[in-house]
Amino acid sequence: MITALQKDDALLADMAAASLDEDTLHVWWLGQSGFLVQWAGERLLFDPYLSDSLTEKYAATDKPHVRMTERCIDPRRLTGISRVTASHVHTDHLDGATLVPLAEANPGFRLYVPHPVIPEAQTRLGDAMVTYCGEAQKRLGDAMVTYCGTGDRDKYFEGRWEIHGVIAKHNEVIRDEEKNCHCTGFLVKCGPFTIYHSGDTLWHDDIVSMARQFSCDLMLLPINGNRPERRVAGNLNGLEAAALAKVGEARLVVPCHYDMFEFNTVTPDEFVSACERLQQPYRVMRCGERLEMRKAD
Repeated sequence: MITALQKDDALLADMAAASLDEDTLHVWWLGQSGFLVQWAGERLLFDPYLSDSLTEKYAATDKPHVRMTERCIDPRRLTGISRVTASHVHTDHLDGATLVPLAEANPGFRLYVPHPVIPEAQTRLGDAMVTYCGEAQKRLGDAMVTYCGTGDRDKYFEGRWEIHGVIAKHNEVIRDEEKNCHCTGFLVKCGPFTIYHSGDTLWHDDIVSMARQFSCDLMLLPINGNRPERRVAGNLNGLEAAALAKVGEARLVVPCHYDMFEFNTVTPDEFVSACERLQQPYRVMRCGERLEMRKAD
């Protein structure tokens, strides 16, 4: 089992010690595609998976999800979370066993999720569900969640935060009858910083166009690749993640979606080599590690 660099009390202490000034962005990798972002004292959580629900679900099947990295934090202990994303329906991105206790600890957070996935999110969260963003809220039980439907036509403006939906191809671009995407990434602006979290996606024209349009300070991209023998939808590989960051002239790119399950992982070696060849700034993080970025000059 891979040990987290920081976990439990040590991780919480590091989060509490992070500066609150507007010129600094703090990001912690929580494993798989989960990242906690803090800017000016506000927190956003990208696609958290902080349970063993998939290991338990597939334990007696021909596709066991053997965990590689230990959990760094119980979601009940994360507080101050006002925004959470779930990029698509797969449980390592939309996990009821993570989101329900998270909602209990952070009543009223806004869950950004693709429009077609909202019904399944409501099922997984159960009594933590409230209703859609912009409509009258109704409390069910002790926790409260506001659902914010996201797609490539949606933008949310909240003070000095902006959240934009970006099309994701996993493994296809799938839309419902109202042309809403089933899988999305997120372009997030907070003060002087622009962050792109792709969710799960293959290379496609829309993310290349997005990368060229926006000067991202930070890209958070999967590197586990696309291998049919795994019998799961795939992602960018290390070379593609490095190339996408280079196309977008990102200040920094961080790899994710590896070292969680034995059947669906890679090493970051290809990613590192590609970044170095392309002279693309990068950072390989350990679970529970903090990244600190300063405002660009």
